[in-house]
Parts: sequence; structure tokens; C-alpha cells
Amino acid sequence: MQRAALTGVCGPLRGGARPGPVVSWQPVCLFHTGLRAFAADKELLVKLRKKTGYSFVNCKKALEKFSGDSKQAEAWLHEQAQKEGWSKASKLQGRKTKEGLIGLLQEGNAAVMVEVNCETDFVARNVKFQQLVQQAATGTMFYHQGAKDHLTTYIKHFMKAAELSQLRTGPAGCLLSDQLALAIGKLGENMAIKRAAWVAVPATYYIGSYVHGVLPADSPSLSNVALGKYGALVICQASEQSQKSNLADLGRRLGQHVVGMAPLSVGSLEDVPGGDTETKMLAQPFLLDPSITLGQYVQPQGVSVLDFVRFECGEDTEIPEVEETQQRLAQEENSS
Repeated sequence: MQRAALTGVCGPLRGGARPGPVVSWQPVCLFHTGLRAFAADKELLVKLRKKTGYSFVNCKKALEKFSGDSKQAEAWLHEQAQKEGWSKASKLQGRKTKEGLIGLLQEGNAAVMVEVNCETDFVARNVKFQQLVQQAATGTMFYHQGAKDHLTTYIKHFMKAAELSQLRTGPAGCLLSDQLALAIGKLGENMAIKRAAWVAVPATYYIGSYVHGVLPADSPSLSNVALGKYGALVICQASEQSQKSNLADLGRRLGQHVVGMAPLSVGSLEDVPGGDTETKMLAQPFLLDPSITLGQYVQPQGVSVLDFVRFECGEDTEIPEVEETQQRLAQEENSS
């Protein structure tokens, strides 16, 4: 927008008139700095909202508090959200959390399975809750990172809620307890990181895995963690005659069997075949072909089933206090 500005100079006039100001008109540009500042503030607000996920009102308040410094505003928002989360967690404590998800993460010769609970299935489908499940899985995997090298036998380790809350999501990550509080603050439901199982095997072993009731990941960043209502890890040892290319498919079928048939122990190939109430895995009717037992299915394939872990979301169960590896070695000594 342009406006005219008056500029005056003194000069002689005709007819002896007294000299007076000579008026000339020159355009002057007035820059609307207020509009530009508003546009810049709005851009900062939009960016902060998109990055943090907090409301426009809170983001605007944070930017005003720190005179437009987005870094300080973001840090303050996280701090406030965490305080809010802890406050909500305290208020919601005791409310039942029977819904939720099982998260399964597998990396090379190690695998993690976690259970994270919430109050409703609606929240379980929220991407922020799914991110919490992913953080619990990656935090558990990171915690055990150094223990998976140079193994001579497999390791199976369970973790309870109190221990999990003190894990970090990565080398410079946040505590899982803080992430849990943030999720509670944002979603407004009671939640719990209930349990985790970590398994690692040496080179001659492999881990079969399966998740049932799989939910599609709403975020691309969740693609490395399988999410569902049931999960299984099956620890196997392959002979030299077994076909390595088929191990992944075989491991998946074994995981399906564990989820569907819910065995309580592995048993042995010498066990008498049982019916639908059988609890020894190898003596159970094979889920995908009930005309044979699971033992009869795996034996010709040159595979030995050594152990398994089964998680069902919301189930009432006690996590073993003793290391499973120690239990298994003791059993082997007794049977030899």
C-alpha cells in the first residue's frame, strides 16, 4: 500500500507574494511489519504444533512465554506434559487396564516381546499408544544389547513393570516411565508397561515368531515392531540336514501353534500323543494339521523345539522369578 507524503520547500512566488512552502507529492512505502511478524509467529506455531502434537493453545502459550524461542518452548511443553502426565497417572491409578497390545521386535539372533496395557481398545489403536509399545520393545532390546554376543546356548529373560520403567529407549533416550507418563497425559487413560521377555540364541539356533490379531501400524516408524493381541517366540535348534530357507516359515507355524494351543511345557518326542486338553507342546495335535502331533510335524524337518514364550494381552499371570536358562540347564542335568 502506498500513501502520499507532503514535503515543503521555500521558494519565490509570482507577483511579489510572500514566499511560502512549495508542496510536492512523493509516494512513500509503509511496510506492514505487524503482518509479517504475525505470519512468522503463525509459522512457528504450526511447526511447534506439528512437531510436538500438543494443542495450539498450549503451543501459543509456550511461544509467548519464551518470546518465540521454539527450542525453549518445546522443552517447556514436554516438561509441562510430563507433570500433567504424572498427575493424571496418579489420579487414574487403580483403574483396570485389561486392553492393550503385544509388541514383538526381532533383530538378528535376538527377539523381544512386550505387553503394554490400557483401559480401552480405542486407545490401543491410537498411534501414540502404539509408539509407547514400540519404545518399550526397543528399550528392552537396547538394555540387553551386549548380552547376545558369543552365546553357547540360548538365553531367556523376563522383566516386570518396575524394572522396565527404569529402562531407556536408546543411548540418549528417555526413561520408559517418563514416556508412559507422557502417553497417559495425552490420551487420558490409565496405562501400564506390564512385562517383557527377551530371548537371544547362538548361531546354530533360531527364533520363530508370530503375532496374532495384528493391527496395522498407523505410522511408518512402527513397521519394525509387530503389534497384536497374542504373541509367541519359539526357540529351535536346526540340524545340518534342515533346510535353512524354510526356517522362517516353520518358525511362524510353530508360533501359530503356541498362540492357538497355549502349551505349558515343551515335553519330548517320546510323550504319548494327547488330545485338545494336552499341555505338552510336542504331544499336542498340530494346530494346522490335527491328524499329527507337533512332534511328528517337526521331527522330519530336522528341527528341535527347545523352548517358547507366549503372551496374551490382559491375561493374569505371574512372571517367573528364576532365570529360565538356569531352570533348563538344571532339567538337562537331572535327565542326563
